[in-house]
Amino acid sequence: MSSRAEGPSGTGRFGRPSPPIGARRSEYCLAMADRPVFAVIPAYQEGPRVAAVVAAARRQLPVIVVDDGSTDGTAARAEAAGATVIRQRPNAGKGVALRVGFARALEQGAGAVVTLDGDGQHDPAEIPAFLETFERSGAQLVIGRRDFEAMPLVRRASNTLGRMAISVAVGRDIPDNQSGYRLIGSTLLAELLDSRETGFEFEVEMIARAIALRLPIAWVPIRTIYAGEPSHIRPWAHFTSFLRATRDARRIVRSAGNGGTART
Repeated sequence: MSSRAEGPSGTGRFGRPSPPIGARRSEYCLAMADRPVFAVIPAYQEGPRVAAVVAAARRQLPVIVVDDGSTDGTAARAEAAGATVIRQRPNAGKGVALRVGFARALEQGAGAVVTLDGDGQHDPAEIPAFLETFERSGAQLVIGRRDFEAMPLVRRASNTLGRMAISVAVGRDIPDNQSGYRLIGSTLLAELLDSRETGFEFEVEMIARAIALRLPIAWVPIRTIYAGEPSHIRPWAHFTSFLRATRDARRIVRSAGNGGTART
C-alpha cells in the first residue's frame, strides 16, 4: 500500500472519513467501568507501512506497537507516528508479541484491547464497530469477519477450509478463525497470558479458550484488504501448525466440558 497521508478532505489512506477531532478518543476510549481501551499492533518488518496504520489507529485509541525483532526501522517509524513501542528482541513470533502487548495494556488498567496488523490489511476506521459491539453485547472476544469471496483464490480456499476445521473441532460455527482484527476484553486477556503459543496458533487458541471459559464471542463484518504486501507465512509450516492448533483447540474445549482446565 502507498503511504499517502491524510488530505484536507479528511479522508485517510484507508479510504474512510476521519472522525471529528473532538470525538476521536473521548468517544471511544472508555470501556466498561471507565477503563481504557488500547490498540495493540504486533509488527515485524513493517517499516514502510506501520506509520500510516499507527496514525490512523491513534484517531480512535492510544496505540501500543510491539516490534518483534524488526531490522527495517519499524520501531522508530511507529514511535515517530505516536505509538508506545515495545522492542522485542530477538524475533519471537506474533503470539508472543501479542501477549507482551496485552500485559502492558493490563498494567495500564485496560478494559479491553483491539488488535490489528501493522501491514495495512486492517482498516483502523473500523475500530468503532468493535467498541460498539463490545459495549452493547459484553462479548469478551469480538472478531472481525472478512468476506472470503473478496480474497485471492488460494487464501479464500485456505480460510474456508480452516474455518470449517475449527468449527468442527470446537463444536460451533466459527465464521473466521484467522482474522487478526479483534477486540479482547480484560477477563479473556488475563486468561491468555500463560499461553505458550508463539505464532498465529495463539489466535486459534484464543477462540478455544473463550469457548472453554463460556465467554461470549461476537462478530463484526470488516473490509477485506489485500494489496500485495509481503507474506511471512511458509505454507507447509503453516499447514502443519494449523493442524496442531486445531487438535489443541478441540482438546481445550473438550477438557472444559469435562470439568478440566486445559492449557497449551
